[in-house]
Amino acid sequence: MKKKYLNIISALMLGAATLTSCESQLDLKPISAIGDNGFYQNTQEVEAATYAMYDGLQNTVLREFALTEMRSDNSKSKNSEGEWAQFEHMNVSPTNGTLSSYWTDCYNVVFRANKVLASLEVVTDESKKEIFESEAKFVRALMYFNLARGFGDVPLVTKVVVPGDLETTERIAKNTVYQQIVQDLTEAIEGLPARDDIQEGRATKVAAQALLAKVKLTTGDYAGAKTLLETVISNGNYSLVENYSDVFYSELNSEIIFAIQFINDNAEESQDFSYEFTKLGRNSGLNYVTDDFKSYVHADDTLRTAVLYNPEDVKENGKFITSSADNRLCGNDWIVLRMADVYLMYSEAILAGAETTTDAGAVDAYNMVRARAGMPTLDAGSALTKQALLLERRIELGFENHRLYDLVRFGVAEEVMGAFASANGFTFNGTKLLLPIPQREIDTSYGVLKQNPGY
Repeated sequence: MKKKYLNIISALMLGAATLTSCESQLDLKPISAIGDNGFYQNTQEVEAATYAMYDGLQNTVLREFALTEMRSDNSKSKNSEGEWAQFEHMNVSPTNGTLSSYWTDCYNVVFRANKVLASLEVVTDESKKEIFESEAKFVRALMYFNLARGFGDVPLVTKVVVPGDLETTERIAKNTVYQQIVQDLTEAIEGLPARDDIQEGRATKVAAQALLAKVKLTTGDYAGAKTLLETVISNGNYSLVENYSDVFYSELNSEIIFAIQFINDNAEESQDFSYEFTKLGRNSGLNYVTDDFKSYVHADDTLRTAVLYNPEDVKENGKFITSSADNRLCGNDWIVLRMADVYLMYSEAILAGAETTTDAGAVDAYNMVRARAGMPTLDAGSALTKQALLLERRIELGFENHRLYDLVRFGVAEEVMGAFASANGFTFNGTKLLLPIPQREIDTSYGVLKQNPGY
């Protein structure tokens, strides 16, 4: 995996690598690096460019945990070292290197998606053309969803840009960005195939439906989210696995809707976040479990506890323990969407911002996740509270990059993070829920790109 340290304009102009595929899953090993000139002249080259989008996604999740989990009450660094401490103290500097890399990695994937969309005219197979287009729109929507949740207003680039295009530096209102995300995902749903009709690891119709449902929850369209989630739940290709551990250690299982894949012991296609989550990591341990998180895990929640914490060191989260021969070349996939998330989102859609609901569908969906974990369920007619649902999401989806955005979506982020900050000796205010725009991007835009308040 090559890590890219480019500014946004350079990232958007970077040519995608040509990639191949295998039968069982995406094989993302690059076989050549071809520049933009003369590339994408036929169906095969556009297909290679489509695979390159997934290769780009790998970079975006290498350190995403710092911007999400470590900026919540779930995790921290082991020793509060250097720039990593900025995330756990909710005081990230605009010059933070991890912040800058995340921005550029996301926009690099946007470039790759836009390049696929701009090259579709050379694809002669109409069925393939529709799939490539839909995959590109799904991937672009995923990137903008993460950028909008993390930074707020961001540049919205929907074409292959050339130097001097103002849209590479002008921030666009978040609501407009969300409109583009909804449009991309709505169109992707129409063109994406079912799971059985495409290689594992590529986007599917259900992945686009589930992602759009989460977008709609984020924007307050509960009815729209509920309809989409009912469609996902009724699909026969996805279900909760019986064993919670198998979600993470039996990859490409029935619960996984979309995951970013990695390969053990592969110099190009492995990841190192599994290594960094241990005390052996180069940064002496990241994404460590907070005492606050542990205090909310019930003593009887033993099935999940066995996975949430590394049994060799319970300070480490245990969802990403590597089986690689080289612990710096790890193959654990990063799960973006899975069925437990879908069931809990369904309960959330029915709750629709209220404090409680006795709706049987909401209670049943919540109970399915609880029952799999061996935890007590709600009786028929009982009320499901917003607090209980948020707590269930915290435990079930712990360390999967959901917590901070859940707090924001449920409308309790300032309250929860304010209390957590006070208990842990740092200051917090609501402006810190958005990340700063990387200073490098502001500098290279000659000031056109404006900073978020509070930085």
